[in-house]
Amino acid sequence: MRTSIFAATFVAATILALPAPTLAHCDTLNGPVVQAARLALTGNDVTPVLKWVPPAAEAEVRAAFARTIEVRAGSPTARELADTWFFETVVRVHRAGEGEPFTGVKPAAADPTFEAADRALEAASGEALVTLVAAHVSGELRARYARALEARQHADHNVAAGRAFVAAYVDYLHYVEALHNAGAGGHGTAPGEAAHAHDRK
Repeated sequence: MRTSIFAATFVAATILALPAPTLAHCDTLNGPVVQAARLALTGNDVTPVLKWVPPAAEAEVRAAFARTIEVRAGSPTARELADTWFFETVVRVHRAGEGEPFTGVKPAAADPTFEAADRALEAASGEALVTLVAAHVSGELRARYARALEARQHADHNVAAGRAFVAAYVDYLHYVEALHNAGAGGHGTAPGEAAHAHDRK
């Protein structure tokens, strides 16, 4: 069981570390931060949402919660506006605590990786998560390897082919580097170092 959870943690960390569009789960309407905010408003208790914000921002969130409770009692429209403002406040503060910019609360979205990660915790089993993420990582790595290998065979034909190889090679090495760094808990080679190691040989 411990092996399964470790593997699930590794592959989840790996896929999140890879070069890709920003994977944002906590800034969606169906993400855990907004869900906690809804629970806080429903129960008239700010406590459920406090774990999602850093201690330094707790006073701000408590003040926003109190203001929201006051305003949302005015009318259905006021309630909707106040709730939306509170969601945005909590998500903004949470993102700031992660060192990430706030770009608004996104519509509810389904992401199989995040859904599998949540289900793994709920079921206390990481097997399905391991299978999902490992398959994705394996496919991406194999594709990059194949492109780099194919381009390498034509690298000396002309300058354009050489540049195509370099592009495929750098993409391939960056992906491998990201996998290595994720497995090392983020303490592996510095970003871009692996891709240029051959220049120092």
